[in-house]
Amino acid sequence: MSASAVHSLWTTVAAPGAEGGFTAPHIEYAQLSPTLIVVGAAVVSVLVEAFVPRKARYYTQLFLSVVAVTAAFAAVVALAAGGYGTTKAQIAAEGAIAVDGPALFLQGTILLASLVAVFTFAERRLDPDAHGNRVDSFAAQAASVPGSESEKAAVKAGFTTTEVFPLMLFAVAGMLVFPAANDLLTLFVALEVFSLPLYLLCAVARRKRLMSQEAAVKYFLLGAFSSAFLLFGIALMYGYAGSVSYARIASVVDGTVKQIDPALADTMGNDALLLIGGAMILMGLLFKVGAVPFHMWTPDVYQGAPTPVTGFMAAATKVAAFGAMLRLLYVVLPGLRWDWRPVMWAIAIVTMLGGAIVAITQTDIKRLLAYSSIAHAGFILAGVIATRPEGISSVLFYLLAYSFVTIGAFAVVTLVRDAGGEATHLSKWAGLGRRSPLVAAVFAVFLLAFAGIPLTSGFAGKFAVFKAAAEGGAGALVVVGVISSAIAAFFYIRVIVLMFFSEPKADGPTVAVPSPLTTAAIGVGVAVTLVLGVAPQYFLDLAGQAGVFVR
Repeated sequence: MSASAVHSLWTTVAAPGAEGGFTAPHIEYAQLSPTLIVVGAAVVSVLVEAFVPRKARYYTQLFLSVVAVTAAFAAVVALAAGGYGTTKAQIAAEGAIAVDGPALFLQGTILLASLVAVFTFAERRLDPDAHGNRVDSFAAQAASVPGSESEKAAVKAGFTTTEVFPLMLFAVAGMLVFPAANDLLTLFVALEVFSLPLYLLCAVARRKRLMSQEAAVKYFLLGAFSSAFLLFGIALMYGYAGSVSYARIASVVDGTVKQIDPALADTMGNDALLLIGGAMILMGLLFKVGAVPFHMWTPDVYQGAPTPVTGFMAAATKVAAFGAMLRLLYVVLPGLRWDWRPVMWAIAIVTMLGGAIVAITQTDIKRLLAYSSIAHAGFILAGVIATRPEGISSVLFYLLAYSFVTIGAFAVVTLVRDAGGEATHLSKWAGLGRRSPLVAAVFAVFLLAFAGIPLTSGFAGKFAVFKAAAEGGAGALVVVGVISSAIAAFFYIRVIVLMFFSEPKADGPTVAVPSPLTTAAIGVGVAVTLVLGVAPQYFLDLAGQAGVFVR
């Protein structure tokens, strides 16, 4: 065949409008700008690691991360102000991403939480200087074997692992897409984009490196299992509906689709595929939120990961995963409500009770907060089960309140230190209120918010979620929730009593004086906790306006 014939064939096939011709996808860059800003900054951040001299990297990365997250948040606010959360809500990027109220609200929450988390990542004043260099929470050289000569040389040379900033930005980018994903493949890609950086971040603690690497391996193996379940569920769902698009699957579930793909005629509409596929996708999401019985990774990973990473992960991952779960249950599977509600009831009950009861036995503050986060996942599930518009808005509000309390609490944990680094054993916290009343008082505020005591954000969040569940016909669930809250309040108050009413030990830990970065993170946590507790109405209204999914 001559070159001219090949060329004419090529131009014929590629001609716009030709039969089977290729039309370029239409991408709404403005609506996708929050995610694009963070992805762009993450790529630039990787280049900074390659080309900027080691001495200047830390400040460059910190500046880039703060600017990127702030700019992305400004873009979210601009989209919300432009009506994209309400009247102009739409499906963007050829049906892959939803730009609507819940997506923008959750993206804003993730970005604000990430901004506060960046400050805790950048803290370098808590540990004593090593060889005249300031050190942070992360290993000097993550690739070196713990205790090896190369690690000692890296510490001596004053290396810092600034790679944590690009990893964090990539994780944030995945989390921004996850609750906005409008087809199952986008959901899966977003899950991997935010999970893989988190597996790495868990492994780079400066102190207790072997424990940190063990935590990362556990998280990676169990995360790989959950991803496999999710992917298999997506395959079954595709067999059922002939599409991975949320709208198409929902219309096949409702029975409103008339046109059937001949290749899928045998499997399409097969309820077994729908039920098993839906259950497997839910399993993947329940793993991410840490619901019982998919919670086994949570305590070990929270304890072993560097504490700034634990705070970031505990807050932002929950927000992203619950957002994705809400969209799946309210947009794709509302027609299956009678099938998934009983299962979610059971999971919510065992999650609330399991998290609260096991937390009582914990002696490590990070493990205690991990089981507390499992109990909170159960409380949020009560709002998900409500299947009413109030259910969506109450979950959005709870996630906003919970994320700041969590990051603030873990930031306080980084301050209490002894010779081995962070003093996380509860016995070490005895008498902390006498030795450092301000830090103990701040931690007490966070614990009271977790317990749901009035005038804190935790009370407003729990009240909203339980009210929505009760109105949605899940009154029994609310009773279990209140009992679980009472059990949980016991171990939160026990820590407060330990701090303020016990004698401090002579060889007890000291409270490090943080830089303005961690101080800001803790200050923001306290401010949000009190504002959402004392005057929650504006934010509840905001969540109410944002609580409508685009279909």
